[in-house]
This record gives sequence, structure tokens and C-alpha cells, in this order.
Amino acid sequence: MRLITAIIRPEKLEDVKTALFAAEVTGMTILRVAGHGGEKIALETYRGAPMVYEFHEKIQLEIAVSEPFVAVTVKAILDSARTGEVGDGKIFVRPLEQVIRIRTGEVDNEALTPEPMRHH
Repeated sequence: MRLITAIIRPEKLEDVKTALFAAEVTGMTILRVAGHGGEKIALETYRGAPMVYEFHEKIQLEIAVSEPFVAVTVKAILDSARTGEVGDGKIFVRPLEQVIRIRTGEVDNEALTPEPMRHH
């Protein structure tokens, strides 16, 4: 099992979600974050003083997947998030020790498997 963290441009979120859903990767957490990587620092003047805006708005995706989904998840993100410009983001793939579904107590791969839709 792996935890895939992707930092992407906000304007690429819909494309990335579409690509992930098409790859049958549906479980994810999305956070709005700010960060700085290789982008140029924007200098602006505010009340006569130079201001440096070092952080850029980004989207962070957290996706826990079983081993067979690691490569397809990474490929879906790469293919849909890339613009070719500095600031496209990063993907981090880390080992995931344990996953537990709170409602059922299922662990690991069973906890990562999507549950069937239920009608209430």
C-alpha cells in the first residue's frame, strides 16, 4: 500500500479528478494549500514598500492505494496535471503501514476497496 500526495495547480484539479476517476481511482482527500517550489518570486509594491509573495496557491491530493493502483494513479496525475511550465507541482509516493475503515474495522487493502453504493 502507498500514500500518494500530489501538489498541483488549482486550475488543473478538474482535469486530474477526471483522469483519476477514469483510472478507477475514486478515494481521495483534497486540500487547498500554499507553497513555494521552483517558481519565480513575484515582486510587487504595496504602500511604497516592495512585497515578496513567495507562496502560491496549490491543491494537495492525498490518495491511498493498493500496489496495483500506484502506477496508474501516478500516470493519471502526470498526464492530466502537466502544463510544461515551472510550478506544475510534485508527486510523492510513500509506504503506507496500515489503513483502517472506521465504520467496519476493515484493514489494509479491504479498507481501500470502494464500498458498494447504498440507498437509504
